[in-house]
Amino acid sequence: MVKKLILMTNKNIKEEKMVREATLGESVFSLLFLIACLAVGIIGYGTDPHVPMFVGSFGAIAVAYRLGYKWEQIESFMMKGIQKVVPSIVILIVIGMLIGVWLDSGVVPSMIYYGLKVLKPSIFYLATVVICSITSVATGSSWGTMGTMGVALMGIAVGLDMSLPITAGAIVSGSYFGDKMSPLSDTTNLAPAMAGCDVITGIRFMMLPTGISYAISLVVFFVLGLGHNSQHADLSGVTAISDAMAETFTITPIHFLPVIIVLVAVACKVPAIPGITLGIISGAILGLITEPACSVKTLMDCAINGYVSNTGFEMMDNLLTKGGLLSMMSTCAMAIIAMMYGGIMEETGQLQAVANFITKKIRSRSGLIGATMGCSIIANVIMADQYVSLIVPGRMFASTYKDMKMHPVCLSNAIASSGAVTSALVPWNTCGLYVASTLGIGVFSYLPYAVFNYLTPLVVLVLAYMKITITDEEGVRMIHARDKMETKEQGMAA
Repeated sequence: MVKKLILMTNKNIKEEKMVREATLGESVFSLLFLIACLAVGIIGYGTDPHVPMFVGSFGAIAVAYRLGYKWEQIESFMMKGIQKVVPSIVILIVIGMLIGVWLDSGVVPSMIYYGLKVLKPSIFYLATVVICSITSVATGSSWGTMGTMGVALMGIAVGLDMSLPITAGAIVSGSYFGDKMSPLSDTTNLAPAMAGCDVITGIRFMMLPTGISYAISLVVFFVLGLGHNSQHADLSGVTAISDAMAETFTITPIHFLPVIIVLVAVACKVPAIPGITLGIISGAILGLITEPACSVKTLMDCAINGYVSNTGFEMMDNLLTKGGLLSMMSTCAMAIIAMMYGGIMEETGQLQAVANFITKKIRSRSGLIGATMGCSIIANVIMADQYVSLIVPGRMFASTYKDMKMHPVCLSNAIASSGAVTSALVPWNTCGLYVASTLGIGVFSYLPYAVFNYLTPLVVLVLAYMKITITDEEGVRMIHARDKMETKEQGMAA
């Protein structure tokens, strides 16, 4: 029996010795094979990235076999990768239900209705940013905001004789600000999941650099709007949407209560799933009280399938038909497939080989953040999809941040502030293609005016070199302790 165990142990050692480390060339092959598949699928055939990403993962599988790994091991690597994104997938599912319920209960329509009221001809560009920000924060979707409210604002710009490139830049800036800071956004949830931190901590850490970029953007668009004093503005599009919403829903300020509840939950550091669930429950109760057409049945249906607007007013129907658990399945599937690839690349050491090559000359934390952001932007250019620009650099540099004793929130901020926002600045990226086709204006035309999108990476990089957006575990604990103290002091003062 002892002899048999010794033979088995020697056999296992021999098998382990057959597995070797990935070389830089092999790792680059896996990346280039993925890039080629994505380019052919997305750019060549205009398909979604899911299948190209799945096919691209076979490059990593082939290299894993070459390194000596068996299929059972490779499959376990895929499962490990998927496990890392499961919390994000659960949050996305809950968010889908939240959007559907908030639409049926009149919460989102009320936010959009009051947001439209800030539109004034003399501050059109500034108001455009604000309106798109409100809509995007409420829905968690930059694409949905641009495809509905953005289209309406482009039409209004024509009536006001405003610059269409500047208007498009304002729409993109506002839409991506809301998408970046909304806990309902898929990319806002995906970035922390890839880095290894929770979404609430990720949003809180992004507030300072994002707030600075947003404030500068507002000033820029205010200055750009000076001198436009049209007294004959055609606001029929905005008026039509407002009137249609007022006729369909009960519009009152009380509908902001569920939003306030979620924001308070975020401020009190309630975990994402319970906090969002509080928003669902409060929105449902409010809808049952205020909306005659709202019932338990419609709320449950909207939570699963999303809200469907059938007013006959196309612009409003397009704006409000969204949400639901099933609407998130495409994003969830993309995350699963991407992490199959990411799990193989990470567990076989292929990502580490590339990361080591990139970071071997980096000696500072700020330099690491700069390299991370650069890789995210390059991923947007060569891989043509914003999800990949978050997933690949996120997993590639995760261990390096740990080695440098940096909190994962630094990595989350770096990829969210580069990969997520610059995707709309690349003409062949899925986001750039969507914006151009939706707003009817080329990427290079609005690119100089998408102020928030190119300013955000610069601000994060500057703050990193000033060591403001760099922290470790202890730094995050100190921030949380400070916030708890401030909350306690405010409670005592009240």
